[in-house]
Amino acid sequence: MDAESLAFPDRSFDTVVSSLTLCTFSDPLAALNEMARVCRKDGRILLLEHGRSSHEWLGRWQDRKAKGHAEILGCHWNREPLNLIQQVGLKVYSIRRIFFGIFHLIETGQ
Repeated sequence: MDAESLAFPDRSFDTVVSSLTLCTFSDPLAALNEMARVCRKDGRILLLEHGRSSHEWLGRWQDRKAKGHAEILGCHWNREPLNLIQQVGLKVYSIRRIFFGIFHLIETGQ
């Protein structure tokens, strides 16, 4: 099913889980909005994502290689998951970054 247009009624789920997907969506904001739409108001959206490293030297390397990586694998590995979440207006309940600041464990919701 298309993550940017989910075929579920509004507020269908207590919890929505997505792993390593925001990097591949053509419109990650639309996908996050859909996750929010199908999640109950008091529910949670749990994300395991990767993005631009919080270690500046590694983040710069990711930026230099991002275009080629995306062309080959369809993965935009330097997207900022937290920025995307904030752009759609979701609340962040917890966030933890691991593995050189690349992987993000995020609990969010409305």
